[in-house]
Amino acid sequence: MRSGSISAAVLACGLAVIAPAAAQGVKIGILNDQSGVYADYGGKWSYEAALLAVEDFGGSVLGQKIEVISADHQNKPDLGAAIARRWYDVEHVDMITELTTSSVALAVHELSKEKKKIDIVVGAATSRLTGDACQPWGFHWAYDTHGLAVGTGGALVEAGGDSWFFLTVDYAFGHALEKDTAEYVKAKGGKVLGSVRTPLNASDFSSFLLQAQSSKAKIIGLANAGLDTSNSIKQAAEFGIVRSGQKLAALLMTLADVHGLGLDAAQGLVLTEGFYWDRDPRSRALGERFFKRTGRMPSMIHAGTYSAVLSYLKAVKAAGTKDTEAVARKLKELPVDDDFAQGRVQENGRMVHDLYLFEVKKPSESKKPWDYYKQLAVVPGDKAFPPARDSGCPLTK
Repeated sequence: MRSGSISAAVLACGLAVIAPAAAQGVKIGILNDQSGVYADYGGKWSYEAALLAVEDFGGSVLGQKIEVISADHQNKPDLGAAIARRWYDVEHVDMITELTTSSVALAVHELSKEKKKIDIVVGAATSRLTGDACQPWGFHWAYDTHGLAVGTGGALVEAGGDSWFFLTVDYAFGHALEKDTAEYVKAKGGKVLGSVRTPLNASDFSSFLLQAQSSKAKIIGLANAGLDTSNSIKQAAEFGIVRSGQKLAALLMTLADVHGLGLDAAQGLVLTEGFYWDRDPRSRALGERFFKRTGRMPSMIHAGTYSAVLSYLKAVKAAGTKDTEAVARKLKELPVDDDFAQGRVQENGRMVHDLYLFEVKKPSESKKPWDYYKQLAVVPGDKAFPPARDSGCPLTK
């Protein structure tokens, strides 16, 4: 009896020590690719964007310190899920965000549902996150494959690009981006002449590009991102694909990719982003603060991470608690109004805001560092993203 009492006392003491630690502070995790094909796409810069949001918010919420941690999931769903599980179970992380790579985002999204924790996906694209894979505590912020299809795909079809061939990276993101774009092209009266699957982080796209070239399609849709997109474009130039009359559609390309390619290689590309630092006074203000911190301008992934963290903290403050249900409810009630975007969150977790169609400038048109885009059109949020009831999300039925 005595040893049992001692054990109970020790356990009670342990609980007395552990419980307050679990409740102290607000902890946010930035989980993304920091060493691979998407390292510039989000990477360590998304962590800096999160820190900037915390600083702009004031550093604390509900009288508690805000902490941001980060990890590299190496584009591996099993590793990403393992890190997220440890963060939730051991390190008491309250919210995970960024989540570049759709396969990783889907895995963490499902785990967050199990653990009843909030995740806000910024870097991953698949529209399944707010479609058939939606869950009550999951959110999708900066863009998705549906928005990219409507923006870039729609613009090129309307400009006469009515036949397509896809180079598609072979995992969830590429499949979703090809599917959404192909459906939109067909709905506009265009044709898909074929597609080829490419491995993630491929170094040689020669055989894939030759297939695309021989298809005679007017548009070669690059359903990839990061270094895969950059390498596709560089090697397409070597084959003279654009000079011969076909056009490349960079279906997911960000400012970081254009910067890495340079204007000589990227000029004339049409792309869709949810943010451009030099678009208006608010975007310039965020861009300048981010540049002062990092020495580079933010892409929509970095600005979107800033917005996701800021919106989460506003929801915690409005809810008066870190409780997942209360915070998720506030995220869906409060308007989004920050230097990234002005929008609203649907029942399925999709943040609806305007996207922008840009053309990459010629070197002669660029007047200052990071002056890369000219705006062609605004894609209104209600056109870029479907209503929640039409998204396939079970929560809306």
